[in-house]
Amino acid sequence: QVDLVESGGGLVQPGGSLRLSCAASGSGILGGPMGWFRQAPGKEREFVVAIRKTGSIVNGAISVRGRFTISRDNAKNTVYLQMNSLKPEDTAIYYCSAARYYYTSRDYWSSADYDYWGQGTQVTVSS
Repeated sequence: QVDLVESGGGLVQPGGSLRLSCAASGSGILGGPMGWFRQAPGKEREFVVAIRKTGSIVNGAISVRGRFTISRDNAKNTVYLQMNSLKPEDTAIYYCSAARYYYTSRDYWSSADYDYWGQGTQVTVSS
């Protein structure tokens, strides 16, 4: 079993930045990508971005490209999401996710591709 704990959410003004962290702990296998999904009120959960153990990126939502950067520290089993130029439409609960194994046949865009989930952290972008 692997537990994921997110931190770094909060309230920020439009144009501001936040950095989310997700630390994994436990004895379970963590060989696949780690990533971020988000869910805004009344909307479906949306894949944001993920990163493989090798460091290669799995791109998700077009709306965040060029503004959000994902990184991973394998030694610490931690993934980060640096969010810049935040917009009100980025307001959502952000969930960290991790896959037990890496399969080349999977694209890791779907929540079904992930085995572990964090509890979520609220990000609110508002003036």
